[in-house]
Amino acid sequence: MMRPPKHQSCRLALAWIVIPCAGMAALHACAQESDTLIASDGSIVQLEGIVVSAGRSEQRQFDAPASVNAVQLNSMGAISPLVGLPDALREIPGIQIRDRQNYAQDLQMSIRGFGARSTFGIRGVRILIDGIPATMPDGQGQASSINLSAAQRIEVLRGPLAQLYGNAAGGVVQVFTRDPPSFGAPGGFYATVGAGHDNQRQLGFGLDTATSAWGLTSDVSAYTSDGYREHSAVERRQLHAKLVSEAESGLKATAVFDSFDQPRAEDPLGLERADFERRPRYSIPLSREFNTRKSVQQNQAGLSLEQDLSAQNSLTARIYAGQRQLDQTLAFAGSAPTSSGGAIELDRDYGGAGLSWTHKTRINGLPLQWTAGIEADTLFETRRGFVNEGGSKGELRRYERDRAGNFDLFGQTQWAWHPQWSATAGLRFSRVRFSVDDRYITESSPDDSGTVRFRNTSPVAGLVWHASDAVNFYGNIGRGFETPTLAESAYRLGGTGPNLDLQPAVSLQHELGMKVREGRHALDIAYFGAQTRDEIVPLAVENGRSIYQNVDDLRRRGIEISLRSDWNAMRSHFSYTLLDARFGQAFQNARGERIDNGNRLPGVPMHSLSTGIEYNPFDALTAGLELLAESKTYVDDRNSDAAPGYLIMNASAAYVIKTTQSKLRLTARIDNLFDKSYAASVIVNEGNGRFFEPAPGRRLFVGLRTEF
Repeated sequence: MMRPPKHQSCRLALAWIVIPCAGMAALHACAQESDTLIASDGSIVQLEGIVVSAGRSEQRQFDAPASVNAVQLNSMGAISPLVGLPDALREIPGIQIRDRQNYAQDLQMSIRGFGARSTFGIRGVRILIDGIPATMPDGQGQASSINLSAAQRIEVLRGPLAQLYGNAAGGVVQVFTRDPPSFGAPGGFYATVGAGHDNQRQLGFGLDTATSAWGLTSDVSAYTSDGYREHSAVERRQLHAKLVSEAESGLKATAVFDSFDQPRAEDPLGLERADFERRPRYSIPLSREFNTRKSVQQNQAGLSLEQDLSAQNSLTARIYAGQRQLDQTLAFAGSAPTSSGGAIELDRDYGGAGLSWTHKTRINGLPLQWTAGIEADTLFETRRGFVNEGGSKGELRRYERDRAGNFDLFGQTQWAWHPQWSATAGLRFSRVRFSVDDRYITESSPDDSGTVRFRNTSPVAGLVWHASDAVNFYGNIGRGFETPTLAESAYRLGGTGPNLDLQPAVSLQHELGMKVREGRHALDIAYFGAQTRDEIVPLAVENGRSIYQNVDDLRRRGIEISLRSDWNAMRSHFSYTLLDARFGQAFQNARGERIDNGNRLPGVPMHSLSTGIEYNPFDALTAGLELLAESKTYVDDRNSDAAPGYLIMNASAAYVIKTTQSKLRLTARIDNLFDKSYAASVIVNEGNGRFFEPAPGRRLFVGLRTEF
């Protein structure tokens, strides 16, 4: 078994002992008598949020038997414009979201190192929006599906309990959009406009209305930018609508429709270190020679039903369907007879359904709850590859029909068997099937059709000790799995057709945590560990095309600390993550390169920190200052190079003007206040050495939102 150096083990142990004690002492020194505080406007503010991710029913974040955080969003109350998902989740430890300044490849998101391998889209993290999966049956998700202007709350679940959400659940991000006004209550209208450096433009409007029988909320937004780098312009539009109705029988129906249209997103590709350091706005000539870009259009509709059968029993059902079309040009021609082409066209139809039953009872006066359910999801995909003729589609080089589907059964129970003790246990059985029907068969490209099936059973168990009204301790252990996605199986080294030899990654995870709530202060600390076999890692990333392989052993462990405080006119937060992720044994990749035992997992820093304050001297004005820091991030499995660590500061301010019928909010944000040079992200194992994606320098964005 791989062990860290002795001095490193001592530091970990010392941190685990000293930090909780110091935190508890600080909290008791500042303790108040209540869990609430009085804001400057006289309103009551709850320090503790409500979450559902850990137990599938509402509970206080403090009582949840896992590492879970909830962020409340209010675009009318936000201190800065909510342009991207990183703006909303910086205060949460354990999750890393990198804005690559490359909308052709989407954000990079990982939780405790799961998903760090992704060069495009989201892997290893399940995303749900209003209970409807934004992660497909093969495990690939899209952060672009999240409309922040419509979001009301985002929950982030980390650790073993996330395994109960199925394939690729290294962590779970749940987004809940805002509900319509109460039935019969007056509605409202709002409009948003914003602008910033690099010709950023943001525009949006929404309408909320209700009758005695139903309520409707809708949101339309658009964002365009010339991009920080050369050849990185983007244009995207989003629509969200939510209709809620409740019958006299207690049946609640929620219908959701989302549309995402990105007609243009240029891909500037990565940079070698020399270009990254000397000219970060640069884009290599290949990006213009082949006009590297991506266009996406996606429409999705879903319906969820909630019915209380009695005081003890309730049913929840969901059904959804969607369509996604994607066109992408890569940085090579792909004209060889054995190539899959340098221009890609994907048409995807997907959908699914789920049903769950929750029963609540009491044993000896103490609560017992269990939930059982079934979920099935499927997608059909047509994949075509063409010769890339300077950005235009030439001759056909690939044509296949792919299918992925899952069928899952799950059960979870929570039992408070003692006034100070509660237990959680769960089990999920998953069956995933991939199939490829090759319809492009030539002498150079033989029939690559095939089918693979994966099965997994994921058990989890946890225990919570409610030591006092202010302190909870918990521990969890569980096993999960992650299949390769269709996109990760799309290519193989030195051959045509898909790589159906890729195996699922199987992980064993555990965590120990403590939560302290004292008046205006909340402290969360967690120690976690995970060991994964058949980890899926990039073998090579060449000109935008990624090829993957399995490796035998990867080990993650670390500490998360979160401290949040409210001090009347000021609010502060501190969030720190230590993630030590290493390969557990030496191996040789398929290109013959040796990866040494103990090499760090590329794509994630060992240390990351977020801390900041918000000051509200009077009702109308709020100002904030934020500090973000990361240690170096290795770029490949060999640890041959690394993006340097950095420390940056961001500043923001908001001013509100109120009238009897409306509210006007002016916001301004300056990112990278001192104009530091650093890498926004790295492209893991990029085969041409172009690992680095530079972050912008000092950048201003201002916004105006009005609400009637």
